[in-house]
Amino acid sequence: MTLPAKKQVYTGIAVALLATFIWSWNFVVARGIYKQVPPVTLAFYRWLTATLVILPFAISSFKKEWPVIRKSLPFFILAAATGISIFNTFIYIGAQYTTAINLALIGTTSSPILSVLFAAIILKEKISGMRAIGMLVCIAGILVLLSKGDFQNLLHFHFTKGDAWVLGAGLAFAVYNTMVRKKPAAVSPLNFLFVIFALGTLLLVPFYIRETVQSPAIQWEISTFGIILYLGVGASAICFWIWNMAIRNLGAGRAALFGNLIPLFSTLEAILLLGEAVNWVHGLSFGLVITGLLLANLRK
Repeated sequence: MTLPAKKQVYTGIAVALLATFIWSWNFVVARGIYKQVPPVTLAFYRWLTATLVILPFAISSFKKEWPVIRKSLPFFILAAATGISIFNTFIYIGAQYTTAINLALIGTTSSPILSVLFAAIILKEKISGMRAIGMLVCIAGILVLLSKGDFQNLLHFHFTKGDAWVLGAGLAFAVYNTMVRKKPAAVSPLNFLFVIFALGTLLLVPFYIRETVQSPAIQWEISTFGIILYLGVGASAICFWIWNMAIRNLGAGRAALFGNLIPLFSTLEAILLLGEAVNWVHGLSFGLVITGLLLANLRK
């Protein structure tokens, strides 16, 4: 059943907001656990958990859709490599070298801009004047946060080794964001996720084995299992499901702009966790991003 146009947009906005909020914790977690669990291992267990969670719901229809999936296997492998294997693994590698705020800022500001450009070039999605203005206002909000209210700080900002990894992650997710719109119509959203989760996990196996051999044994604790569950169930199975729904309802370029909320959510979470004070910079940055999103989503 197709939703009315207006309800479809509202639904897309609601699920995009929910996805970005849940995803925002990923950067805090990545930075907090990097000494405990190596990056590829963390990514591998995340996607293995997500695959196992979704398996019971997908297995029966997967058998019926397998002939279509098999014909489009190169598409699924590329989607799995960019959106599953590369994106989060690069984030986790970057967490070893840069701060949580840089993880969120660089990863989420590069991806929406690239996604809009890719959607325009590959999918022929039009970038309206209002959407372009909205995107620029979103970027301005992120720059306010990045500069801490003093744009002189941007002159001294430099990319570390970790920042470069995160930039690569943003590029990978922009490719994935665009590819979702090309999903074979005969493949259900549930099976699409199951296939890319499973393939993404398989692609990580050789790198996981190599890292396991080279790294010290993991000291498993209850909190470690909790983080794996959050990543596998919340930030993967649930988030990807509703994010793909947002892309279907809003379009790849339009949905991608909501990624600009992630660093804001991450900052607020850091304030709550670390007891840091909220100041005018956070308010101005949040206000600009919200304004940019509203402008980008106006019909006229």
